[in-house]
Amino acid sequence: MPHELKPLAGRVALITGGNRGLGREIARAFVAAGASIMICARDAGELDATGRELRGLASEDQPICWRSADVTDQSAVDMTVRQAVDELGGLHVLVNNAGVYGPFGLLEDTDWTEWVRAVEINLFGSVIPIRAVLPHFKAQGYGKIIQLSGGGATNPLPRISAYAASKAAMARLTETVAEECKNDRIDVNAIAPGALNTRLLDEVLAAGPDKVGAEFYARAVRQKQDGGVALTHGADLAVFLASSASDGITGRLISALWDDWASWPKHLAELESSDVYKLRRITGRERGFSWGDK
Repeated sequence: MPHELKPLAGRVALITGGNRGLGREIARAFVAAGASIMICARDAGELDATGRELRGLASEDQPICWRSADVTDQSAVDMTVRQAVDELGGLHVLVNNAGVYGPFGLLEDTDWTEWVRAVEINLFGSVIPIRAVLPHFKAQGYGKIIQLSGGGATNPLPRISAYAASKAAMARLTETVAEECKNDRIDVNAIAPGALNTRLLDEVLAAGPDKVGAEFYARAVRQKQDGGVALTHGADLAVFLASSASDGITGRLISALWDDWASWPKHLAELESSDVYKLRRITGRERGFSWGDK
């Protein structure tokens, strides 16, 4: 089959939270693009069902494996990475998809244990897999790291503070690790997949307007009715970022829905010399204020 139809042929990917929702959609897209994959998640039953489904979609030369693992458990993640390398013959791509909303409500009213656990899953559950794959990526002189960040990184989310804080941290982590790896041919990027109709939306609806706020709840109801953003947008962007077509694009937070990312390779020099598609502080001068900046 032509390479453009199998852009991930010969590549091996590890996808966290790959048992359902966007993670499962990314895994399907990677298999269709020719990759061999390892998926991991905490729910062993759902993970096994998804793994068997993916194996049925793969060709004979695309091994598929899966492992139950908690992304906040360093030893479990290390073992998962080793298994991927041993059973799949290497590792070229990490997709950090595992994530939770965490507790809903005003910051001072939320359960502190739940708040900390959400940060552990979203942020530490991204840092730990990155730490595990970087020695391998650096040794082979190539790698792709893809983070799932999103709306929590770009806008305040009242009453969902653990999610917002951890997703913003993930975006800055993406930029920082990209800088650390800029001489190692390792590209590190974050995806904003859009408003998805996944279990996270169902959690918002179940929590109700008193917990998440009337405005956010009303948006969630409309999103549920409208169908939300198709999962395929985020999956297509993930395939692009995992492929050689995106080589050199790094340290960016990319909208799957609104950014013309497929054309970015034509403008690589402009990207490299600019701070576009990154988190940054907006000064008063940039907004036309004459009084705020020296």
